[in-house]
Amino acid sequence: MKIKGNIGEIPAEFIWSDKAGLMTKELGKYAGSEKIYANLDSIPPKAFSTKYHSHSQQEEFFYVLSGSGTLRLNDREQEVTAGDFIAKPGGRMLAHTFYNSGTEPMLILDIGTVEKEDTCYYPDEDVYLHKSNGDSRAFSGDILLTEWTSEPNQ
Repeated sequence: MKIKGNIGEIPAEFIWSDKAGLMTKELGKYAGSEKIYANLDSIPPKAFSTKYHSHSQQEEFFYVLSGSGTLRLNDREQEVTAGDFIAKPGGRMLAHTFYNSGTEPMLILDIGTVEKEDTCYYPDEDVYLHKSNGDSRAFSGDILLTEWTSEPNQ
């Protein structure tokens, strides 16, 4: 298990990116963290950090290292800039995303708890992503099992 790392030496398997140029470096995972994650997110101009979502269990903390943008938190938008930090307790339906409205990449240190069970809700799409026992399943909120019951003898 690795304990220490250097930002310039993160192997490709600990780096995720998308076609817009959003990049996440999984610092905690690379160093061997198990109960918390620590990611360095680089959000290019005119891009989002994530889809707008909330967590049922996971707690998150964000620290804006550089750049500027907009935080959408429970449908309220507020400007954020280097030096701002945000705490987002889990289980409170606090939906969030960052949008880089600036002209330079926005760097955010994203720290949170690693939860074996967590449901993310994406209100703009009415989609749930349920994570359990290493599996993830996405389902739409409008496809509900109204006739299902947990009663064993029905």
